Amino acid sequence: MISEDAVLLSLGLPLGAAVLISMLGRWPNFRETVTLLAAACLFVTVCTLVPAVMADGRPEVNLLDMFPGLPVGFKVEPLGMLFALVASGLWIVTSIYSIGYMREHHEQNQTRFFVCFAIAIAAVMGVAFSRNVLTLFIFYEALTFSTYPLVTHHSTDKAKRAGRIYLGVLLSTSVLFLLLATIWTWHLTEPHSLEFTKGGLLSNMGSDTIRQQPWVVGILLALFAFGTGKAALMPFHCWLPAAMVAPTPVSALLHAVAVVKVGVFTIMKVVIYVFGIDLLTDTGMSLWLMYVAGATIMIASLVALTKDNLKERLAYSTISQLAYIVLGVALANASGVIGGGMHILMHAFGKITLFFCAGAIMISAHKTRVSELNGLGRTMPFTMAAFAVGALSVIGLPPLGGSWSKWYLALGTAEAGQLPLLATLMVSSLLSIAYLMPISIRAFFLEPSASDVHGDNYHVHTGIREAPISCVVPPCITALGCVVLFFFAERAYQLLIPIVS
Repeated sequence: MISEDAVLLSLGLPLGAAVLISMLGRWPNFRETVTLLAAACLFVTVCTLVPAVMADGRPEVNLLDMFPGLPVGFKVEPLGMLFALVASGLWIVTSIYSIGYMREHHEQNQTRFFVCFAIAIAAVMGVAFSRNVLTLFIFYEALTFSTYPLVTHHSTDKAKRAGRIYLGVLLSTSVLFLLLATIWTWHLTEPHSLEFTKGGLLSNMGSDTIRQQPWVVGILLALFAFGTGKAALMPFHCWLPAAMVAPTPVSALLHAVAVVKVGVFTIMKVVIYVFGIDLLTDTGMSLWLMYVAGATIMIASLVALTKDNLKERLAYSTISQLAYIVLGVALANASGVIGGGMHILMHAFGKITLFFCAGAIMISAHKTRVSELNGLGRTMPFTMAAFAVGALSVIGLPPLGGSWSKWYLALGTAEAGQLPLLATLMVSSLLSIAYLMPISIRAFFLEPSASDVHGDNYHVHTGIREAPISCVVPPCITALGCVVLFFFAERAYQLLIPIVS
């Protein structure tokens, strides 16, 4: 397959699937078959681009010119290649999980769910392969609108309120800050451009204003960072815990496959290809972003400790872990950037495992609170074992993938001479142990509560009582992926090296 065709097919496959799914809504088996086939075909298509990118090729294609010299187009570079592999690969297991979850719960509007899910994946592909800031902005907004029906899926008052917060925060930040940053970048470059450029667009083409007034870099970076509300940097994080009212497969989409990862990916791509690492190092204008990320890491970790609701605890864990990625790129050195890029991959596998398990617990045991999980590992051994593996990977312990990304992030802070931030990473890892490991300890080592043993929930704690197989196999697969990534992390490292060399 020609690489340019593969780029277009990567966007066309999920969009075509969305159309077919909507047409097959009255036949669930056919609808879900299309979902699975599209997910598998997308992953294969994305994989065909890897050899070209590893050989320093940059497949590109333009769709149209919206304005003179400002096309909507795509160009595959290493960071986008990694993100596309993560999103397309996890769409497969998320689809398997979603089918079992939605059927077991007898959810309404299942066709709309799968249609919006497919459109969201198409938007993710557009962001991953965007060749300029304009293209990224268009698909960033498309992702917001395509995921809104997923957040409000249950149509309850609580879901509608969460949807209003979701749209309110993400649209206000993108329109007020991100769009302004895009226009300002166009104005600052000579000749005018929004192209993602190796070494940094502003570093290579910036006017004398950039060099004479470095504070402009700091303000522009702030507009991009806070304009990317999907990255959930504090104080623009409240939409993420609110969105936990959505079905668990949507939570998995939000936290691992699409929305938040698009946020941190956007910040990484802008820093690397619009500002340039050298420009931020020379001006020192990313120092404030390092400490905002560090504060987000610590505050979110502390809040997670206070949450008894399992999905809310995982939501604040995600806010903390996303800030690791922002911190990595704000360090503006090779180790930090590579650590941030690898954390997109490692965190995706670890966190999607945790959310899969949370959904399986709710389906089988009808429990949503950490304090209710005593003894559950005896009746749901596969689910809770997968949870333990995912938790250890998020914590960053070997032999699990999360240990590598955190290693490079720690190296980045040391190379930047930021010992307070290095201490932040260490303390936050201890805090992640404190809010994640008690879940596994409760499940495997504590006795069920007296009300469970002698009450109506007695059957939940006798014999093996796992969720349906389609809700158990996916977390086991992603947990295994956490282990595999530890031993094959060099592949991700080699893919990311060109963006810092």
